[in-house]
Amino acid sequence: MKQLGALKLIFGSALAAAVAVPLPSIAADWKPNRPINLIVPWAAGGSTDQITRLTAAQLEPLLGQTIVIVNQGGASGALGTRSALEAPKDGYTWTAGAAQDLGVYETLGLLKTRITDWHVFTNVANIQVLSVSANSPYKTVKELLDAMKAKPGQISVGTAGVTSTGHNAMEAIAKATGVKYRHVPYDGGTPAVLSVVAGETDVSTQSAVEQVDMIRGKRLRPLAVVGDQPLEIEGYGTIPPLSSIIPGFTAPAIYFGIFIPKGVPDEVVQTLEKIWAKNIVKNEALKKYAVTRGALFSPLYGEQAQKAVFPAIQVNAWLMFDSNKAKVSPDTVGIPRP
Repeated sequence: MKQLGALKLIFGSALAAAVAVPLPSIAADWKPNRPINLIVPWAAGGSTDQITRLTAAQLEPLLGQTIVIVNQGGASGALGTRSALEAPKDGYTWTAGAAQDLGVYETLGLLKTRITDWHVFTNVANIQVLSVSANSPYKTVKELLDAMKAKPGQISVGTAGVTSTGHNAMEAIAKATGVKYRHVPYDGGTPAVLSVVAGETDVSTQSAVEQVDMIRGKRLRPLAVVGDQPLEIEGYGTIPPLSSIIPGFTAPAIYFGIFIPKGVPDEVVQTLEKIWAKNIVKNEALKKYAVTRGALFSPLYGEQAQKAVFPAIQVNAWLMFDSNKAKVSPDTVGIPRP
Protein backbone atom coordinates (compact mmCIF):
# COMPACT_ATOMS: atom_id res chain seq x y z
CA MET A 1 0.00 0.00 0.00
CA LYS A 2 2.89 2.32 0.72
CA GLN A 3 4.14 1.83 -2.84
CA LEU A 4 0.80 2.76 -4.34
CA GLY A 5 0.92 5.99 -2.35
CA ALA A 6 3.93 7.10 -4.35
CA LEU A 7 1.74 8.47 -7.08
CA LYS A 8 -1.16 10.73 -6.16
CA LEU A 9 -2.53 12.35 -9.26
CA ILE A 10 -6.04 12.64 -10.69
CA PHE A 11 -6.70 14.02 -14.17
CA GLY A 12 -10.46 13.56 -14.38
CA SER A 13 -12.96 10.83 -13.66
CA ALA A 14 -12.37 9.14 -17.02
CA LEU A 15 -9.26 7.49 -15.57
CA ALA A 16 -11.41 5.47 -13.19
CA ALA A 17 -13.44 4.05 -16.05
CA ALA A 18 -11.14 1.06 -16.46
CA VAL A 19 -12.76 -0.72 -13.53
CA ALA A 20 -16.18 -0.32 -15.12
CA VAL A 21 -15.41 -1.70 -18.58
CA PRO A 22 -17.78 -4.62 -19.27
CA LEU A 23 -16.55 -7.88 -20.73
CA PRO A 24 -16.99 -8.12 -24.50
CA SER A 25 -20.31 -9.69 -25.44
CA ILE A 26 -18.52 -11.93 -27.94
CA ALA A 27 -15.04 -13.13 -27.15
CA ALA A 28 -13.84 -15.40 -29.92
CA ASP A 29 -10.29 -16.60 -29.45
CA TRP A 30 -7.81 -15.56 -32.11
CA LYS A 31 -4.73 -17.75 -32.35
CA PRO A 32 -2.08 -15.86 -34.33
CA ASN A 33 0.10 -18.28 -36.29
CA ARG A 34 3.02 -15.95 -36.90
CA PRO A 35 4.70 -13.00 -35.15
CA ILE A 36 2.78 -9.71 -34.85
CA ASN A 37 4.49 -6.50 -35.92
CA LEU A 38 3.91 -3.63 -33.50
CA ILE A 39 5.13 -0.36 -34.98
CA VAL A 40 6.33 2.28 -32.53
CA PRO A 41 6.35 5.47 -34.63
CA TRP A 42 9.02 7.09 -32.45
CA ALA A 43 12.63 6.41 -31.53
CA ALA A 44 13.59 3.69 -29.07
CA GLY A 45 13.80 4.63 -25.40
CA GLY A 46 11.03 7.23 -25.25
CA SER A 47 7.78 6.98 -23.30
CA THR A 48 5.92 5.33 -26.19
CA ASP A 49 8.66 2.76 -26.69
CA GLN A 50 8.91 1.98 -22.97
CA ILE A 51 5.26 1.30 -22.30
CA THR A 52 4.69 -0.44 -25.64
CA ARG A 53 7.50 -2.93 -25.04
CA LEU A 54 6.22 -3.66 -21.55
CA THR A 55 2.65 -4.13 -22.79
CA ALA A 56 3.80 -6.39 -25.62
CA ALA A 57 5.64 -8.56 -23.11
CA GLN A 58 2.39 -8.99 -21.15
CA LEU A 59 0.44 -9.89 -24.30
CA GLU A 60 2.82 -12.45 -25.76
CA PRO A 61 2.04 -15.34 -23.36
CA LEU A 62 -1.68 -14.60 -23.61
CA LEU A 63 -1.63 -14.72 -27.41
CA GLY A 64 0.94 -17.50 -27.61
CA GLN A 65 2.92 -15.54 -30.19
CA THR A 66 5.88 -13.19 -30.45
CA ILE A 67 5.25 -9.45 -30.84
CA VAL A 68 8.05 -7.76 -32.78
CA ILE A 69 8.58 -4.10 -31.90
CA VAL A 70 9.52 -2.03 -34.95
CA ASN A 71 10.71 1.53 -34.30
CA GLN A 72 9.82 3.65 -37.33
CA GLY A 73 10.05 7.34 -36.54
CA GLY A 74 9.45 10.33 -38.77
CA ALA A 75 6.82 12.95 -39.59
CA SER A 76 5.86 13.36 -35.91
CA GLY A 77 4.78 9.73 -35.71
CA ALA A 78 2.75 9.77 -38.93
CA LEU A 79 5.25 7.68 -40.92
CA GLY A 80 5.03 4.60 -38.72
CA THR A 81 1.29 5.06 -38.28
CA ARG A 82 0.89 5.13 -42.07
CA SER A 83 2.72 1.81 -42.32
CA ALA A 84 0.24 0.22 -39.94
CA LEU A 85 -2.74 1.81 -41.67
CA GLU A 86 -1.64 0.64 -45.12
CA ALA A 87 -0.60 -2.87 -44.06
CA PRO A 88 -2.84 -5.85 -44.95
CA LYS A 89 -5.88 -5.87 -42.67
CA ASP A 90 -5.10 -9.33 -41.32
CA GLY A 91 -4.49 -8.31 -37.70
CA TYR A 92 -0.74 -8.81 -37.79
CA THR A 93 0.31 -5.15 -37.91
CA TRP A 94 -0.45 -2.75 -35.04
CA THR A 95 0.88 0.61 -34.00
CA ALA A 96 1.21 2.48 -30.70
CA GLY A 97 1.59 5.91 -29.23
CA ALA A 98 -0.41 8.79 -27.81
CA ALA A 99 -4.02 8.88 -28.97
CA GLN A 100 -3.88 12.67 -29.15
CA ASP A 101 -1.23 12.40 -31.89
CA LEU A 102 -3.13 9.81 -33.89
CA GLY A 103 -6.26 11.93 -33.69
CA VAL A 104 -4.79 15.04 -35.31
CA TYR A 105 -2.77 13.76 -38.27
CA GLU A 106 -5.60 14.63 -40.66
CA THR A 107 -5.84 18.18 -39.30
CA LEU A 108 -2.10 18.63 -39.75
CA GLY A 109 -2.20 17.27 -43.28
CA LEU A 110 0.19 14.42 -42.38
CA LEU A 111 -2.09 11.41 -42.83
CA LYS A 112 -5.74 11.01 -43.73
CA THR A 113 -6.99 9.11 -40.72
CA ARG A 114 -9.06 9.76 -37.60
CA ILE A 115 -9.17 8.15 -34.18
CA THR A 116 -12.46 6.47 -35.15
CA ASP A 117 -10.58 4.57 -37.86
CA TRP A 118 -8.83 2.59 -35.13
CA HIS A 119 -9.54 0.13 -32.34
CA VAL A 120 -8.00 1.79 -29.27
CA PHE A 121 -6.50 -0.15 -26.35
CA THR A 122 -5.00 2.18 -23.74
CA ASN A 123 -2.52 1.21 -21.05
CA VAL A 124 -1.43 4.40 -19.24
CA ALA A 125 -1.97 8.13 -19.23
CA ASN A 126 1.20 10.20 -19.13
CA ILE A 127 1.69 13.55 -17.44
CA GLN A 128 3.95 16.30 -18.76
CA VAL A 129 6.39 18.12 -16.50
CA LEU A 130 8.01 21.53 -17.04
CA SER A 131 11.67 21.11 -16.15
CA VAL A 132 15.05 22.76 -16.57
CA SER A 133 18.60 21.56 -16.08
CA ALA A 134 19.85 21.31 -12.52
CA ASN A 135 22.38 23.98 -13.52
CA SER A 136 19.75 26.32 -14.92
CA PRO A 137 19.46 29.83 -13.44
CA TYR A 138 15.67 29.43 -13.37
CA LYS A 139 14.55 28.20 -9.97
CA THR A 140 10.79 28.78 -10.38
CA VAL A 141 8.13 28.83 -13.08
CA LYS A 142 7.80 32.58 -12.64
CA GLU A 143 11.50 33.14 -13.25
CA LEU A 144 11.37 31.03 -16.41
CA LEU A 145 8.26 32.71 -17.77
CA ASP A 146 9.66 36.16 -16.99
CA ALA A 147 12.82 35.27 -18.92
CA MET A 148 10.78 34.03 -21.88
CA LYS A 149 8.86 37.30 -21.92
CA ALA A 150 12.05 39.33 -21.65
CA LYS A 151 13.79 37.31 -24.39
CA PRO A 152 11.01 36.25 -26.77
CA GLY A 153 11.99 33.31 -28.98
CA GLN A 154 15.42 32.88 -27.42
CA ILE A 155 14.87 30.29 -24.70
CA SER A 156 14.86 26.83 -26.29
CA VAL A 157 12.48 23.97 -25.54
CA GLY A 158 13.49 20.47 -26.59
CA THR A 159 10.61 18.13 -27.50
CA ALA A 160 9.96 14.94 -29.46
CA GLY A 161 8.71 17.03 -32.37
CA VAL A 162 5.66 18.88 -33.63
CA THR A 163 2.42 17.42 -32.17
CA SER A 164 4.36 15.39 -29.58
CA THR A 165 3.01 15.56 -26.04
CA GLY A 166 5.97 17.69 -25.00
CA HIS A 167 5.45 20.17 -27.82
CA ASN A 168 1.73 20.38 -27.13
CA ALA A 169 2.39 21.01 -23.44
CA MET A 170 4.67 23.94 -24.28
CA GLU A 171 2.17 25.27 -26.78
CA ALA A 172 -0.51 25.20 -24.07
CA ILE A 173 1.79 27.12 -21.75
CA ALA A 174 2.56 29.65 -24.47
CA LYS A 175 -1.12 30.11 -25.23
CA ALA A 176 -1.95 30.65 -21.54
CA THR A 177 0.90 33.09 -20.87
CA GLY A 178 1.72 34.73 -24.21
CA VAL A 179 5.39 33.73 -24.05
CA LYS A 180 7.41 32.90 -27.17
CA TYR A 181 10.07 30.20 -27.27
CA ARG A 182 12.44 28.48 -29.68
CA HIS A 183 11.28 24.97 -30.51
CA VAL A 184 14.00 22.33 -30.97
CA PRO A 185 12.55 19.00 -32.17
CA TYR A 186 14.28 15.66 -31.56
CA ASP A 187 13.60 12.14 -32.77
CA GLY A 188 11.93 10.99 -29.57
CA GLY A 189 11.28 12.08 -26.01
CA THR A 190 14.43 10.66 -24.45
CA PRO A 191 16.82 12.58 -26.75
CA ALA A 192 14.79 15.71 -26.07
CA VAL A 193 15.12 15.27 -22.30
CA LEU A 194 18.84 14.50 -22.57
CA SER A 195 19.30 17.69 -24.59
CA VAL A 196 18.22 19.68 -21.55
CA VAL A 197 20.47 17.68 -19.23
CA ALA A 198 23.39 18.28 -21.59
CA GLY A 199 22.67 22.00 -21.93
CA GLU A 200 21.78 21.84 -25.65
CA THR A 201 18.33 23.20 -24.84
CA ASP A 202 16.94 25.10 -21.86
CA VAL A 203 13.58 23.52 -21.09
CA SER A 204 11.80 20.16 -21.22
CA THR A 205 8.04 19.64 -21.24
CA GLN A 206 8.18 15.92 -21.98
CA SER A 207 6.38 13.32 -19.89
CA ALA A 208 7.31 12.48 -16.32
CA VAL A 209 8.03 8.94 -17.54
CA GLU A 210 10.86 10.26 -19.70
CA GLN A 211 12.19 12.64 -17.04
CA VAL A 212 11.82 10.69 -13.83
CA ASP A 213 15.31 9.14 -13.72
CA MET A 214 16.95 12.50 -14.34
CA ILE A 215 14.70 14.12 -11.74
CA ARG A 216 15.56 11.51 -9.12
CA GLY A 217 19.22 11.78 -10.07
CA LYS A 218 19.05 15.58 -9.63
CA ARG A 219 20.09 16.19 -13.23
CA LEU A 220 16.79 17.96 -13.94
CA ARG A 221 14.93 20.47 -11.82
CA PRO A 222 11.15 20.00 -12.19
CA LEU A 223 9.30 23.29 -11.88
CA ALA A 224 5.67 22.23 -12.36
CA VAL A 225 3.28 19.58 -13.61
CA VAL A 226 1.66 20.77 -16.82
CA GLY A 227 -1.83 20.50 -15.36
CA ASP A 228 -3.92 21.25 -12.30
CA GLN A 229 -2.92 18.42 -9.94
CA PRO A 230 0.37 17.80 -8.12
CA LEU A 231 2.53 14.77 -8.85
CA GLU A 232 4.35 12.87 -6.13
CA ILE A 233 7.39 11.00 -7.42
CA GLU A 234 8.86 8.30 -5.24
CA GLY A 235 12.42 9.18 -4.33
CA TYR A 236 11.97 12.86 -5.11
CA GLY A 237 8.88 14.44 -3.59
CA THR A 238 5.96 16.47 -4.85
CA ILE A 239 5.94 18.60 -8.00
CA PRO A 240 3.34 21.40 -7.83
CA PRO A 241 0.80 21.95 -10.62
CA LEU A 242 1.16 24.77 -13.12
CA SER A 243 -2.31 25.93 -12.08
CA SER A 244 -0.77 27.16 -8.81
CA ILE A 245 1.13 29.72 -10.91
CA ILE A 246 -1.32 30.18 -13.81
CA PRO A 247 -4.83 30.26 -12.30
CA GLY A 248 -7.31 28.15 -14.19
CA PHE A 249 -4.69 26.22 -16.17
CA THR A 250 -5.82 22.68 -16.99
CA ALA A 251 -4.72 19.90 -19.31
CA PRO A 252 -6.51 16.69 -20.32
CA ALA A 253 -5.00 13.29 -19.64
CA ILE A 254 -2.68 12.06 -22.41
CA TYR A 255 -3.60 8.42 -23.05
CA PHE A 256 -1.12 6.03 -24.58
CA GLY A 257 -1.87 2.61 -25.98
CA ILE A 258 -1.96 0.17 -28.86
CA PHE A 259 -3.98 0.92 -32.00
CA ILE A 260 -5.28 -1.62 -34.52
CA PRO A 261 -6.75 -0.31 -37.78
CA LYS A 262 -10.40 -1.09 -38.35
CA GLY A 263 -11.07 -3.66 -41.05
CA VAL A 264 -9.12 -6.48 -39.39
CA PRO A 265 -11.01 -9.73 -38.68
CA ASP A 266 -13.51 -9.47 -35.83
CA GLU A 267 -11.86 -12.26 -33.85
CA VAL A 268 -8.66 -10.22 -33.59
CA VAL A 269 -10.44 -7.31 -31.92
CA GLN A 270 -12.65 -9.55 -29.78
CA THR A 271 -9.65 -11.46 -28.49
CA LEU A 272 -7.78 -8.26 -27.58
CA GLU A 273 -10.88 -6.88 -25.85
CA LYS A 274 -11.20 -10.08 -23.85
CA ILE A 275 -7.53 -9.90 -22.84
CA TRP A 276 -7.87 -6.24 -21.82
CA ALA A 277 -11.01 -6.94 -19.77
CA LYS A 278 -9.73 -10.06 -18.00
CA ASN A 279 -5.97 -9.62 -17.81
CA ILE A 280 -4.62 -6.15 -18.60
CA VAL A 281 -6.93 -4.35 -16.15
CA LYS A 282 -5.22 -6.15 -13.28
CA ASN A 283 -1.72 -6.52 -14.70
CA GLU A 284 0.79 -5.93 -11.92
CA ALA A 285 3.74 -5.14 -14.20
CA LEU A 286 1.86 -2.30 -15.86
CA LYS A 287 0.59 -1.04 -12.50
CA LYS A 288 4.14 -1.02 -11.12
CA TYR A 289 5.40 0.82 -14.18
CA ALA A 290 2.80 3.53 -13.68
CA VAL A 291 3.46 3.95 -9.97
CA THR A 292 7.23 4.09 -10.24
CA ARG A 293 7.47 6.08 -13.48
CA GLY A 294 5.04 8.91 -12.77
CA ALA A 295 2.19 7.71 -15.01
CA LEU A 296 -1.43 6.67 -14.46
CA PHE A 297 -2.47 3.04 -15.01
CA SER A 298 -5.52 3.29 -17.25
CA PRO A 299 -6.44 0.20 -19.32
CA LEU A 300 -9.43 0.98 -21.54
CA TYR A 301 -10.81 -0.33 -24.82
CA GLY A 302 -13.82 0.04 -27.09
CA GLU A 303 -16.21 2.95 -26.78
CA GLN A 304 -14.91 3.93 -23.35
CA ALA A 305 -11.41 4.28 -24.76
CA GLN A 306 -12.69 6.44 -27.62
CA LYS A 307 -14.52 8.73 -25.18
CA ALA A 308 -11.56 8.95 -22.80
CA VAL A 309 -8.98 9.92 -25.44
CA PHE A 310 -11.10 12.46 -27.32
CA PRO A 311 -10.71 15.51 -24.98
CA ALA A 312 -6.93 15.54 -25.52
CA ILE A 313 -7.46 15.16 -29.27
CA GLN A 314 -9.76 18.18 -29.24
CA VAL A 315 -7.33 20.33 -27.28
CA ASN A 316 -4.39 19.19 -29.41
CA ALA A 317 -6.14 19.78 -32.74
CA TRP A 318 -7.37 23.26 -31.89
CA LEU A 319 -4.08 24.22 -30.28
CA MET A 320 -2.33 23.35 -33.55
CA PHE A 321 -4.96 25.18 -35.60
CA ASP A 322 -4.91 28.34 -33.46
CA SER A 323 -1.10 28.46 -33.67
CA ASN A 324 -1.23 28.14 -37.49
CA LYS A 325 0.36 24.69 -37.53
CA ALA A 326 -2.71 22.86 -38.88
CA LYS A 327 -3.64 22.77 -42.55
CA VAL A 328 -7.28 21.77 -42.02
CA SER A 329 -9.79 23.22 -39.57
CA PRO A 330 -10.53 20.53 -36.95
CA ASP A 331 -14.29 21.07 -37.13
CA THR A 332 -14.26 19.93 -40.78
CA VAL A 333 -12.80 16.54 -39.80
CA GLY A 334 -15.08 15.74 -36.88
CA ILE A 335 -13.28 17.56 -34.06
CA PRO A 336 -15.43 20.35 -32.57
CA ARG A 337 -13.77 23.07 -30.54
CA PRO A 338 -13.70 22.05 -26.83
